[in-house]
Amino acid sequence: MLDMLDIYLLFALILYLLGIYTLASARNMIKLVIGIEVLVAAANLNFLALAAFTSGPSVLGPVDPLVQDFVILSICVGGAIAAIAMSLIANAYRHYGTLDIRELRRLKG
Repeated sequence: MLDMLDIYLLFALILYLLGIYTLASARNMIKLVIGIEVLVAAANLNFLALAAFTSGPSVLGPVDPLVQDFVILSICVGGAIAAIAMSLIANAYRHYGTLDIRELRRLKG
């Protein structure tokens, strides 16, 4: 029987695999940014789940506030990085007219 920690870790593993699959198969730059954000979400979920289930004797003990601060900081930094990446993608699309990674690599010269 799976306990709650195993369920969270299994869901995080599914998110990791989904993010890796997106990075491996995507040709569009926007899909690459989304894949990276899915990987960051999986890491945050692992961090919170392991902190919640290893901090106390109860099944779902109190989570260390430092862990929550790190996850909130990670979410904020990830959002800022995604915004900067999207602005770079918009500029690349205006300049080259495509978001295909393979097409942009051919233009490298």
